[in-house]
Amino acid sequence: MVSTNYAPEHAGIGPYATQIAEHWAASGHETHVLAGMPHYPSWSLDPEYAGAWRRTEQRAGVTVHRRRHTVPPRQTAVRRALFEGSILLHGAVAPPRMPRPDAVHAQMPSLAGGVLAARLAHRWKVPYVPVVQDLMGAAAAQSGISGGDRAAKVAARAESFALRRATLVGIIHETFRAKVEALGVAPERVRLVPNWSHVTSPTGDREATRARLGWAPGETVVVHSGNMGLKQGLEVLVESARRDPAVRFVLMGDGNQRAHLEELGRGVPNLDFLPPADDADFMDVLAAADVLAVTQRASVLDMSVPSKLTSYFAAARPVIASVAAEGGTAHEVLRSGAGLLVAPEDPDALLKEVRRLADDPARARALGDAGPRHVAAHLTRAAGLARIDALIEEALGVWRT
Repeated sequence: MVSTNYAPEHAGIGPYATQIAEHWAASGHETHVLAGMPHYPSWSLDPEYAGAWRRTEQRAGVTVHRRRHTVPPRQTAVRRALFEGSILLHGAVAPPRMPRPDAVHAQMPSLAGGVLAARLAHRWKVPYVPVVQDLMGAAAAQSGISGGDRAAKVAARAESFALRRATLVGIIHETFRAKVEALGVAPERVRLVPNWSHVTSPTGDREATRARLGWAPGETVVVHSGNMGLKQGLEVLVESARRDPAVRFVLMGDGNQRAHLEELGRGVPNLDFLPPADDADFMDVLAAADVLAVTQRASVLDMSVPSKLTSYFAAARPVIASVAAEGGTAHEVLRSGAGLLVAPEDPDALLKEVRRLADDPARARALGDAGPRHVAAHLTRAAGLARIDALIEEALGVWRT
């Protein structure tokens, strides 16, 4: 597997890559991962890896080969290019020392990871199977970062290079299909392999968790968990908190926009910033909220489905999605029956739905209860890993013929 993100990263793509690799190792396969240094979602290097240039380690039966790369604390087109370029260069100069594998699998993005995986598979003459978690070309064009249009064109070319060389291509949501085909992938080589819920159900006492976090009984609490980046447009939650002191808004996580958001929300007493919760506490914090929020900037039409959604559904709390109605997030929220859509970057619309849920506990409970049902029906880990196994097995069969 080639995946820039991997454990101990606990947000984004990292948990999926980790669970796939550990599943293969537990099934008796010799499993190697070419990964980056842990840095996400804070976009700062994990202190445990400070000064490390290359490292090979064993994690749950998996051999992980790490290569150093740049870690841009702020996103610009140039910094992102340096990040991807350093991954590509170091991975190409120092590929993992290992026996010839049966197949090479990649989690995309990063772009460099996809290109590296394609090159390694070509060198070893084995099937290459990427799974598209997101497409950076479209994301760069909509990101709002300096140089985004030019970066989008470069990213699209790199994505086309990586995907056209694949034996089969996995996509995590149907909204990616047309874009992947537009990059040159034949329709008959695309397979749907949705992500799964990579967390366990909450186990703690909800009222005790709320008390520990300082949330008053009867107080309406809205929680956003995960990356605080440009794409998320979390200013809408800061402004919502400013407009209604009766609702507590909690931003839990990290990212390159956290300092900006903290400065923007200075002096707003009902706005809290929490560090990422550890794995043992994460689901209990989500379950202690009244509403779970997912947001994106109005200019973003994102085909991807944030990994936070599977956790939100498992927490059995209603979801409010402040996102474009045509994107992957909106489609998944509506498909689950566990949440509501509001216009992106519209604090008044968001607050209106929060208040409605607070005034109608039965409706809030019905939406929340739909989340675990959706997980059980469509998003179990066993089903998700089985889909990945089937994708690899099919690619091996195609390669042999």
